[in-house]
Amino acid sequence: MPKKRKLNIAILFGGRSAEHEMSLQSAKNVIAALDNKKYHPILIGISKSGEWMLYEDAAFLLNAENPRLTARDKTSNIVALTPQSSGKLISLTHPTLRQKIDVVFPVLHGTFGEDGTVQGLLKLAHVPFVGAGVLGSAVGMDKDIMKRLLRDADIPIAKFLTFRRTDPLNIDAVIKKLKLPIFVKPANLGSSVGIAKAKTAHELKRAIADAFRYDKKIIMEEYILGRELECAVLGNNLPIASVPGEVIPQKEFYSYEAKYIDENGAITEIPARIPQRTMRTIQNMAIKTFQTLSAEGFARVDFFLTPRGKVIVNEINTIPGFTAISMYPKLMEASGVSYAELLDELIRLAQERFTEEEHLQYH
Repeated sequence: MPKKRKLNIAILFGGRSAEHEMSLQSAKNVIAALDNKKYHPILIGISKSGEWMLYEDAAFLLNAENPRLTARDKTSNIVALTPQSSGKLISLTHPTLRQKIDVVFPVLHGTFGEDGTVQGLLKLAHVPFVGAGVLGSAVGMDKDIMKRLLRDADIPIAKFLTFRRTDPLNIDAVIKKLKLPIFVKPANLGSSVGIAKAKTAHELKRAIADAFRYDKKIIMEEYILGRELECAVLGNNLPIASVPGEVIPQKEFYSYEAKYIDENGAITEIPARIPQRTMRTIQNMAIKTFQTLSAEGFARVDFFLTPRGKVIVNEINTIPGFTAISMYPKLMEASGVSYAELLDELIRLAQERFTEEEHLQYH
């Protein structure tokens, strides 16, 4: 019996977003956990200017052990995926290179990676890829659209207001509607980048100006007093939910540093100490959120649990972090799925969806 060929798994990391460095840390963990008996990793780092660079081995990071200083190493091999290439990677600097990709694993966070742009390219290139498709990625990234869809599906969310740069903005009216303190967020960014908690009108004005640095559309949300809980979801058509975990921030809120850099920025309890009934409510609501927003493959759904026991959805993350302190792999491991098994399943789900879509009629 012939030996089964290893699958070529392209790991996409880096990218043009403000979450570039966090993506490098996630990619490092994914690459280390891939079973080298089953998979051959193809490492593609995307620079902050958008160039795709092929790396020969796992030594693609500078300062790999220090998340604050992590950066991509240099390489001269610029590559590209083209429409209808069926996963054939071409080099723009070494014309003889022809690398076949079986599955792409985007370990990208934020704009130009998690928002449907890369997913659209991968669909045009006709190659299976891990995670949500174009629609699920786009609505999962845009907090305004996400919250409108959740509201229409009768999923509990916090009160919010949306503003674009050109919209008239009455600070007093916002405060009257949402009450202080108010969270201000760029609509299309993740990992708590550009987010501020405003306790005064002055802080609110400053937070609005800062959020508009990252996006042309922002949202303002009422402050929800409650515990912060997270639930991992895995699957395509029949997704499953993990046990919920609790994040206990040690600072003002669960910031970028607390999520990905500072191991002491938050305490996590997995599983969360909550009643079984509340756990089932969160799991069911996580799956409903996942399906309402057209997510696929995997996602992390974040919740608030109020002192009165009400469960409120905060947001979905369609490419959750895979750093050493990230919640998604920890939640799945606590639910009986090891890191290596999780990667196996994500790759299988990518192939399953691709095969299903191959049977659709397009002509």
